[in-house]
Amino acid sequence: MLATVTDKGQVTVPKNIRDQLHIASGSKLDFEVEEDGSLRVRVLVRGSDNLFGLLHRPGIKPLSIKEMDEGIVAATKARNQRARK
Repeated sequence: MLATVTDKGQVTVPKNIRDQLHIASGSKLDFEVEEDGSLRVRVLVRGSDNLFGLLHRPGIKPLSIKEMDEGIVAATKARNQRARK
């Protein structure tokens, strides 16, 4: 799907993508350039209706604090390594 950058550096996210990802006015998007030069865009803030089922997931064992801390450390190291390149 193509989009055009305006003189102001703005890009309109196509409607079908906004609908699919529930992107509304005021939604926050995170832009990250990958090592191969591709652009990764993630939706950071969504409405509360998209949080249904986020906390309680039947059949899935919750992570311990130690497991969460280890995951945070690993993700931070990976992000720092990408930033240094």
